[in-house]
Amino acid sequence: MKRRLVFTSSTELLRVPPDSVVCVLADGNYSALMMSDGERHVLTLQLGQIERMIAGMLEEDDNRFIRIGKSLIVNRDFITVINPQRQKMVLSDCRTFRHEVSASKEALRAMKELLEKEESL
Repeated sequence: MKRRLVFTSSTELLRVPPDSVVCVLADGNYSALMMSDGERHVLTLQLGQIERMIAGMLEEDDNRFIRIGKSLIVNRDFITVINPQRQKMVLSDCRTFRHEVSASKEALRAMKELLEKEESL
């Protein structure tokens, strides 16, 4: 059975496969989970809480989720374009969905360098 990410609140339980989460966007004291099927789930959790929860639910060597700046966690498997100059990143499966998100130039530059280094190994 595939492991799922589980988020609970006083009113709701959300169970999702990790490979269907595209990104998590911060919105004040809330966070929005963007899914590969186009669904958007709003959670009453701050981004830092979600980051810790995801780390605790996945295997120690599973580093597919990475925080970029103060307001974004992305599933690195969906990163298709990083443009630090325009402060944009495109997350896509190259078939059914495309999400464009923004982050600081510094954060995107660091992500670009990290992925370039990993690809050259």
